[in-house]
Amino acid sequence: MFLLELSFDGNPERLKHRPAHREVLAGLKERGVVAMAGPYADESGALLIFDVATEAEFDELIAADPYYRAPGVTIAAKRQWNPVVR
Repeated sequence: MFLLELSFDGNPERLKHRPAHREVLAGLKERGVVAMAGPYADESGALLIFDVATEAEFDELIAADPYYRAPGVTIAAKRQWNPVVR
């Protein structure tokens, strides 16, 4: 599994890209690729958990979604994660 942590700087342009991003996430969830995703309660960023086997696949998914390059969105961290409890 891989974690993607986003940081938001308050730029309202980000919100224009969010509906399409959420559609992408819904499709990935249906395929079992996204385990969980959502913003922090204070809207300062978000955490997404991808259930993929390789970093290459993880990077492809990130590259395919323009939201991660939208104004106001910064990728704060990309990490491989080995959960003990699922």
